[in-house]
Amino acid sequence: MKRKYMGFLACCLLCWACSVDPLDELDGNEKNETGNNTGGETGGSGNVDASGNLLDFDINWDDMADSDFEDTSERVPTDENEDEYEDFIENSSFTSQIAIAYNGTSATVTGAAEGVTVTTDGAHVTVSSTVKGVEYILSGTATDGSFKAYSEKKFKLTLNGLSLTSAQGAAINIQSGKRVFVEAVDGTVNTLTDASSYTNTVNGEDQKACFFSEGQLLFSGSGELTVSGNYKHGICSDDYVYLHSGVRITVASAVKDAIHANDKIVMNGGLVKLTPSGDGMDCEDGSIDIRGGLLKANITGAASKAVKAETDITVAGGQLLLLTSGDAEYDSTDKDLSSSAGMKCGGDLTISDASVSIKSTGAAGKGINCDGKLTLSASTVKIVTTGQQYVYGSLDSSPKGIKADGDLTVESGTVQVRTTGGEGSEGIESKSTLTINGGNICVYAYDDCLNATNNITINNGNVYCYSSGNDGIDSNGTLTITGGMVVASGTTVPEDGFDCDQNTFKITGGTILGIGGSTSTPTSNACTQRSVIYGGSGTSGTLLSIISADGTHLMSYTIPRTYNQMTLLFSSPSLASGTNYSIYTGGSVDGGTSFYGLTVGANYSAGTSVSSFTTTNMVTIIGSTGGGGNFPGGNPGGNPGGGKRP
Repeated sequence: MKRKYMGFLACCLLCWACSVDPLDELDGNEKNETGNNTGGETGGSGNVDASGNLLDFDINWDDMADSDFEDTSERVPTDENEDEYEDFIENSSFTSQIAIAYNGTSATVTGAAEGVTVTTDGAHVTVSSTVKGVEYILSGTATDGSFKAYSEKKFKLTLNGLSLTSAQGAAINIQSGKRVFVEAVDGTVNTLTDASSYTNTVNGEDQKACFFSEGQLLFSGSGELTVSGNYKHGICSDDYVYLHSGVRITVASAVKDAIHANDKIVMNGGLVKLTPSGDGMDCEDGSIDIRGGLLKANITGAASKAVKAETDITVAGGQLLLLTSGDAEYDSTDKDLSSSAGMKCGGDLTISDASVSIKSTGAAGKGINCDGKLTLSASTVKIVTTGQQYVYGSLDSSPKGIKADGDLTVESGTVQVRTTGGEGSEGIESKSTLTINGGNICVYAYDDCLNATNNITINNGNVYCYSSGNDGIDSNGTLTITGGMVVASGTTVPEDGFDCDQNTFKITGGTILGIGGSTSTPTSNACTQRSVIYGGSGTSGTLLSIISADGTHLMSYTIPRTYNQMTLLFSSPSLASGTNYSIYTGGSVDGGTSFYGLTVGANYSAGTSVSSFTTTNMVTIIGSTGGGGNFPGGNPGGNPGGGKRP
């Protein structure tokens, strides 16, 4: 990313009348219902706050209530050749029941099955099985007890009002590589607590969680299950964890991860609440697949992640509320910095048809951090980061709202990002290509709001960017806009509304406004839509308008902050060839379509005329522009107002 200089500049935040709340669902083309938007230094324009004040939203634990979410309805596979057929309890049969009732420091075993041996040592129960179709029903309370299973076949574990605390090791320890169907009986409350140190270890065996299994853990049932991991993880499978619709699982505490698996974690629905010191969901070697339900995670550990996968993460439904507060830290193994994140993906990340809210308050905290490609569609994604940059020796890491090392694409939906922690606090960043094909994107950042290494392309959608310390939109490569409504506000010289250095800046469609101390200039021989660049000074709250010679209103914009040197770029399909236009300050607009201070198609009551121009060239420059003069691909033509040239 290009660095010019950074200085923390206070924003003059003004509030205008709103006909909609953009925090609920930002609509980029709301009709202006205020009726009388006045210009001048005390005026406003449009129905939203042009300086981004209305993006001062927050994200809290109670924003998604346990009782408000709608659970996902699962389809049970009926063909044994279907994927996940074996992961549904409906497709298995358990005909033998063995009941284990805990009572203080003892346990009573009822029932038997050929091929199953049950031994007890106080309230510590061990079963060994060589047969299939066995169900173990656990109930009662033990102050020092456990359940351990060896099994050559899959089995069912039913929790029927169980409160199990172990002073020696794991509360439940499954030493079997087979499937374990764990069902919490409807209407019951079940709790598991392990020891803070394990004294009952066996050579060659793992037990690294309060609820541990060598094989697959498949959770179902709507009874409550609360797990406290005092030694390491809360729930752990050395294979995979599958959470079915209807589950109610809370990991109240864990020294390490709340839910840890080696191969994959699947959440098909239910209510899952995680408050560990380490990561929330962590898949060590594989992927995470969230399809529905409500996942709430509040993560406190340094460099901890709420949802973390070594490979891909897919969110295809449901609600996620993810909070992290830990600072970044130096990872001595990788010899690099590691930071907290709401979501950390080692592969590709896809979010569709979901609601995702993330807040990261620690130093260098990230909302979403993806090593591969990232795609957002048909979802509501809200992200807040407040932490500062983290520095360790010669290394530093900055907070980011959404960051992808690969291509980042927004297809549709609502994306709102607020990242205000100073140096490096960028809103949406791709280390490759950033593409917006639709949706409502709203970013308030200290640093660049949108940033990409190779290219930024906006094909459609409503995009609003307000930077308090750098560029509105910054491509270190090329910049292409083919459609949509785009408002990009950068701070004072030398920062830009639109910045793509000396690279190609192509405009072929859309309604576009950029404001800053300077701007990159559209490449005239690459553009098919005309632009005008106006330079001068600008006062916060002043209404600036462009009106055609026949009185047609082209646009009005309320300047969001004071510029000693202001450079404003405007492009629109309505900017016709060979037409005379006048620029006014002050006055008022009525009606029209408004988007973050920009109003088009309104009725305008004239203020003071400050300049005029004729669109004889693809790019017209008027007045004294700061830094403008980036003319890649040919002369933009026309400089009637004395715009600066290199």
